[in-house]
Amino acid sequence: MAEPLQHVRWGIAGPGGIAHRFAEQLPHSRTGELVALASRSPERGRAFAAEFEKAPGGIRVHESYDDLFADPEVDAVYISTVHTQHVRLAIQALDAGKHVVCEKPLSVDHAGAMAVVEAARRNGRYLAEAFMYRFHPQTLLLAQLVADGAIGEVQHVDAAFSFRTNAPADHRLMDPSLAGGGILDVGGYPVSISRLVAGAATGALFADPVSLTAKGTVGATGVDEWATASLVFASGITAHVTCGVRVDDDNRVVVSGSNGQIIVPQPWLPSTTEPTFVEVRRADAEPERISVDPAFQYALQADAVAEYAAEGQSPNMSWADTLGNARALDQWRAAIGLEYPFEAASANIPPASGHAPKRRSSATMPYGRIPGLDKDVSRLVMGVDNQTTLGHATAMFDDFVERGGNAFDTAYIYGGGLMERLLGQWVANRGVRDDVVIIGKGAHTPHCDPESIVRQLDETLDRLQTDHLDLYLMHRDNEGIPVGEFVDVLDEQVRAGRIRAFGGSNWSIARYQEALAYADANGKQRFSALSDHFGLAHALDVPWAGCRYVTDDADREWLESTGTTLLPWSSQARGFFARADRDNTSDEELVRCYYSDGNFERLARARQLASELDVAPTAVALAYVLAQSFPTFPLFGPRSIEETRTSMAGVDVSLTNEQVRWLDLRD
Repeated sequence: MAEPLQHVRWGIAGPGGIAHRFAEQLPHSRTGELVALASRSPERGRAFAAEFEKAPGGIRVHESYDDLFADPEVDAVYISTVHTQHVRLAIQALDAGKHVVCEKPLSVDHAGAMAVVEAARRNGRYLAEAFMYRFHPQTLLLAQLVADGAIGEVQHVDAAFSFRTNAPADHRLMDPSLAGGGILDVGGYPVSISRLVAGAATGALFADPVSLTAKGTVGATGVDEWATASLVFASGITAHVTCGVRVDDDNRVVVSGSNGQIIVPQPWLPSTTEPTFVEVRRADAEPERISVDPAFQYALQADAVAEYAAEGQSPNMSWADTLGNARALDQWRAAIGLEYPFEAASANIPPASGHAPKRRSSATMPYGRIPGLDKDVSRLVMGVDNQTTLGHATAMFDDFVERGGNAFDTAYIYGGGLMERLLGQWVANRGVRDDVVIIGKGAHTPHCDPESIVRQLDETLDRLQTDHLDLYLMHRDNEGIPVGEFVDVLDEQVRAGRIRAFGGSNWSIARYQEALAYADANGKQRFSALSDHFGLAHALDVPWAGCRYVTDDADREWLESTGTTLLPWSSQARGFFARADRDNTSDEELVRCYYSDGNFERLARARQLASELDVAPTAVALAYVLAQSFPTFPLFGPRSIEETRTSMAGVDVSLTNEQVRWLDLRD
């Protein structure tokens, strides 16, 4: 472990009320010193500096956040601006090489939080969401009492953070354009401590709920004024959390167990001058009040930067903890129907970093060509079928582009058309239609006929806000219709300029060859690509009716001899290389499709090679597909930036022919 930093020079972005608390307590830190700040109001910035500097001019006041981040004498930045600026400023500070502590919420949604965490990882810098109470000895005591079984088995948590404000409609708390309301302002606290307790009860640092239901009041300005949520964890522990900006509450935490209760009367802002206490009430004993010495939790939060700078995160407030909390807050807002205007599916969501996404100089994505397309295509194709909102889609697509990706695969039926709309809106927002490759699919059973191709393509182009697809794939085949009828209508769409190239998804090799022969004999454009299942794990069955796989030896020989371009789906075997276990048969689909002695031997070899190469077995599985002698453009469907990052490690794994054969048990 690297030695901790001995001295951290701090800058503040946004000298507001919470920044004032941070600056007040920072002198009590063992390692921190405030040396600079930036404010939108120079006068306000100078007044703030004058209050906390030891000598005139001791704290530099920058006229912009960019200037603060560029200051070579600033090591870490405390970001305390309005919610909607957190993601952009945090990423810019991290990209400038600064450690970052950012006020909560780190992001308005989980998508933005993913982007910030990725920036911290990419730059090798410390990042923490500023839940300062998590560093206070009182909170550590609570977690320890729970872990030690002080009240038996934990059953339930009650936690509240609410206050009544008379703020006007244009105040940040009441303004939906600034992500106002109680859930994002203070609701993160009770959710956070409930997850902390649920984790401590099961020997973990935190736990994420498996379900969340909620009620709330959305006021006239369009923000939540009062809200409650009920959480259920996998262990069976439940929690009830409340928050609000228009209603006072008894802001405390009560943990109930099989043998009593733990009560924390001042969980969020304990006194810095007087001892606080945690009360333990057991069924068979007198109540016990455990005193906790006063502490400066903002200072402790600052010292964690010095201690864990090399690791990038503190165990008291880890990246995974922040991401889990953000996901829960997303669920809470969704449950009460609260969507801010800037989150709408038709909104123009700006890039998280504030800069248009472009391929990073460090990106290693290779490219290839698909017959019929006059543009390079990234060898990995992102599946557009796991995105939940435009914000989520935007974060995922921007990140993929920065990693060198430019190809996106979607389908008429995905999400009832939502996926096409999300992709189309992102392309329009970024103005990148000519730079990306859009692969669309249609004519899924039972609408697999020539008329449906034309009708659905009309809708697809409208949803995508474009006049053409780069590659159109029939989603299924209908062998009851002569193959020539399909080739004819697809050729017509090419001549009309509505598609550039076409092919078949889940087509048999025999029908694919028949389509090629018909096109050649009748002067029509040929199929350019096949999209069936292919991967290191040999398929025993398919997950959905009408699917096709080409993992048998004869299939591979045909692909190799013809040089057919393959866009394989489920190239990583739907999680087989990530979580398959002979003793775990809970995933019936995984068992049905992939559980065989041969595949488990392939998994063992992938794990062995992954250990040697210091990558995940999933990366080896993807590298196997990329290493084939015929052109492959694997489709992959990450749900998070973390999944994108770990999967794309396969791009950097170059397998030899001998390793490819060994992995597939051919040697």
